[in-house]
Amino acid sequence: MKVPLISFCFFAFFLILTCYSASAELYGGYANLSTTWTNNDSLTVNIFSQDNIIVRPILYGRKFGEQGFACGFLYNGTNMLSYQFAIFVAQIFSDFVYPQVVIWSANRDHEVGNGAILNFTATGDLVLQDVDGSIVWTTNTRGKSVAGMNLTDTGNLVLFDVSGSVVWQSFDYPTDCLVLGQRLYQGQQLVPSVSSTNSTAQKGLFNLQVTDDSLVAYVGSRPAQAYHSYPFIRNDTYKGRRYIRFLNGSLSFYIFSAEPDDSEFVIPIPQASPFQFIKLMPNGHLKLFDWQSDEFRVMHDFFSDNNGLGECGYPLACGRNCICSINQQCSCPVSTSHRENYYFRPVDNYNPDLGCSEITPVTCDSKQDQDFVTIENLMCFTYFTSYPDMDMVNMETCKEACLNNCSCASPTSPLILTWIW
Repeated sequence: MKVPLISFCFFAFFLILTCYSASAELYGGYANLSTTWTNNDSLTVNIFSQDNIIVRPILYGRKFGEQGFACGFLYNGTNMLSYQFAIFVAQIFSDFVYPQVVIWSANRDHEVGNGAILNFTATGDLVLQDVDGSIVWTTNTRGKSVAGMNLTDTGNLVLFDVSGSVVWQSFDYPTDCLVLGQRLYQGQQLVPSVSSTNSTAQKGLFNLQVTDDSLVAYVGSRPAQAYHSYPFIRNDTYKGRRYIRFLNGSLSFYIFSAEPDDSEFVIPIPQASPFQFIKLMPNGHLKLFDWQSDEFRVMHDFFSDNNGLGECGYPLACGRNCICSINQQCSCPVSTSHRENYYFRPVDNYNPDLGCSEITPVTCDSKQDQDFVTIENLMCFTYFTSYPDMDMVNMETCKEACLNNCSCASPTSPLILTWIW
């Protein structure tokens, strides 16, 4: 039987379209199992010589105007050609992609080199291997019926099964940011980067988490001390997992129930574009950013009131072992009772906000050689949000207890003095 010409043309067109869609799909928002990407120039879309940025995108979300989410290998020009596998907001044009902000990274504490491999295995695992073959990061989804991978329009990297249900998603592993629709659950935390040029996670400094009775910003780890909180009424009868959710126009608290029920408490924030994000900053601020006039601008600072203390309301506004006074004037502590003795000196005389170092460091092995000095008119940030270890005791009892507790003031728990009136 002779095939009609129109049928043959339709079949050829369908075959070409199918082949094109399959290849384009891997460079769009979806990827199939058994796909491998090598971090080399074959993926490079552009190099920005001025900023020393190399962009090697793998997947794109849907664009809104010129902007969209993308994920792939990203070198930000700061660390010896080491790359992160990251999700970022970017300006996406036909001939180049310009990354603007990283909102999630799989390996910010272990960047990989040129030639590293991202492997979406046949068994459903997404694995990042460095150039020496060592496994840097994995979703640990082997054998969990993963059928494909999708970068959503909201910047969520999702591994899904044949029914479209989520098996793994980047939203469940926040770094220092929340994007629209993302939740922060009890047991998770935001941890800021070391600085604006060093994306490595801070260790034992600032973090933000949901607890049984508040959303709390902490500083330190031995022990952690709260410097800002949004408290709510504790309800021990509710056995669900408490969380907050970032929505357009609010940060919503789900404490006694979960969606689709209404939230119990909201922090209103300005409505904005699909690319707004909340970020815990290296200095402890929690800020809302949005794209305005060709750049990301701060739209809201969640801790702006900070008990009326401004920048001095942040524990390390003046660095460690330093006192912050009005207008963020930084100075080393001086004894009120022994003004002729100096126990601290500036880390840098020209940059007092870098803090102070101890002239004679405190040690845990020679407490008999150590004593307290009096510094009057000082306020400590923990007065507002922390419960005391001891209550209803006099000053001498408190001093003795501190001397007998090595973590009270030690090399591993430096003095953090923040506010002074």
